[in-house]
Amino acid sequence: MFGRARGEVVHPLDGVDAVLADLDGVVYQGAGAIPHAVDALNRVAAEGLRVGYITNNASRTDAQVAGHLSEFGLAVAPEDVVTSPQAAMRVMRTLVEPGATVLVVGGVGLSSEVEKAGFVVTRSAEDAPAAVVQGFAPDVGWTQLAEAAFALHDPAVQWVATNTDWTIPVARGVAPGNGTLVSAVHTAVGRLPVVAGKPETTIFEVAAERFSAANAAFIGDRLDTDTMGAKRAGLRAIHVLTGIDRAKQLLAAPKDSRPDFILDDLRQLFEPYPVARTSKDGVETTVGSSVVSVRGQKVRVEKAGERQIDLLRAGCAAIWNSGMSIHVLDVDPALYS
Repeated sequence: MFGRARGEVVHPLDGVDAVLADLDGVVYQGAGAIPHAVDALNRVAAEGLRVGYITNNASRTDAQVAGHLSEFGLAVAPEDVVTSPQAAMRVMRTLVEPGATVLVVGGVGLSSEVEKAGFVVTRSAEDAPAAVVQGFAPDVGWTQLAEAAFALHDPAVQWVATNTDWTIPVARGVAPGNGTLVSAVHTAVGRLPVVAGKPETTIFEVAAERFSAANAAFIGDRLDTDTMGAKRAGLRAIHVLTGIDRAKQLLAAPKDSRPDFILDDLRQLFEPYPVARTSKDGVETTVGSSVVSVRGQKVRVEKAGERQIDLLRAGCAAIWNSGMSIHVLDVDPALYS
């Protein structure tokens, strides 16, 4: 079990009772596992921490996700996976009566959770649904979006979105996500849905309850969903540089999307994490052997140090603590190139 922080270094898992991980960009990218991710997560479990997985992707069931992860060599059961459709059903229960008819825009990952929650699934606005629930699936097209719009022109019909991610990473690259599809319906009806997935807190609340976690850490690769959501939910936010957001995005991260820990890959979950130290005059920030200065609006690398990751950590600490917007700063390209 992991202990508490001492001295000039901490450990990312100090005092944590559960580790929750995003999938795309953290565990896998496309069809393949990300290097070192599987071994690291198995080690977390072997050292006595509960490991769970959280996904905004509504296209697959928890059993399908668990099966996929098991193929990589992770020990994952369906109950170890928290999906945005599960979070959406928690929200839905607060909005409509039990057994209500719900128009589903999405695939089996969403429709199966609607049925498990005791609601009646329909695909047509002509069935007078009490609510619309919308989630990503590759085959969602104009016909389904139009049915949602037809239903939602009635202001009494509730609208829940599993998530509003603008993009989704796939094998061939980055594609439009559920947020773009929700935006199409929003444009047609002039109203916004209640959102259940990251960065909203409902999905994290479901996970914390399921895993009996009082002090969980969440590992993500996106600042606008993973880090922001974890911070909103009061979880430790760990950002890994194997997915969407890299050095440039981290340096520019707004206050509500700044992670507690930045890792090259998941092996660094078990490494000492050097504490950022600021000089007495507040000009220089040191992490490990890397030193970054902020003088006026100029951010400069004073000493690159032995590890690029420590240089990035120092740059982030220096910029974040400066109180200035990244847009007014002249940032040394060595920090993000």
